[in-house]
Amino acid sequence: MSSHSARMQHAMKDLREKWDVTTDYWADQVARDFEKNHIAPVEGLVKRAMVGMDKLSESLAKIRKAMEEN
Repeated sequence: MSSHSARMQHAMKDLREKWDVTTDYWADQVARDFEKNHIAPVEGLVKRAMVGMDKLSESLAKIRKAMEEN
C-alpha cells in the first residue's frame, strides 16, 4: 500500500511542478480559475486519499500480525 501512496505523492508533485511551469506562461484569470477549480481540488483529494491509504495500511498490518499470532 505504501508504494501506491508514494506513487500518488510523486504524481501530485509532478503535476504541481508542471503546473508551476505552466503558470510562468499562462497567468490570466482563466489560469487562476483552472487552478482553483481543477488543480487545488485534486491536491486535496490526493492528500485525503493518502491519509486513507496510510490508515488502511496500518489496519492491514495489525490484521496480519493478529493472524500470525493465532
